[in-house]
Amino acid sequence: MIYHRSRKRSTASNGCYRFENVRGQGKLTGFGIEGIVRLRDEYGVEWAGTAELQDGGITSYRLRSPQGATMSGISDGDAILLRDERGNAWRGFVD
Repeated sequence: MIYHRSRKRSTASNGCYRFENVRGQGKLTGFGIEGIVRLRDEYGVEWAGTAELQDGGITSYRLRSPQGATMSGISDGDAILLRDERGNAWRGFVD
């Protein structure tokens, strides 16, 4: 049997990320390069984390603030949905 080296799957989209709170009370903006995502909210808090491509074309996001708060979410390729530990939902996209 011949084995082939498996191709490394590409990571999340590179570019500018823009999010709005579902309730319309805040915004997140930032960028992503090669699976590393950095966002900043309206209060100046920076969120840093990773974006990993999963099976079926779904991308999972895991972010953490310097204060220890966490945020995670998924993307189906068009829209991104993030939820923080307080239950706030953020919808966004990549330019």
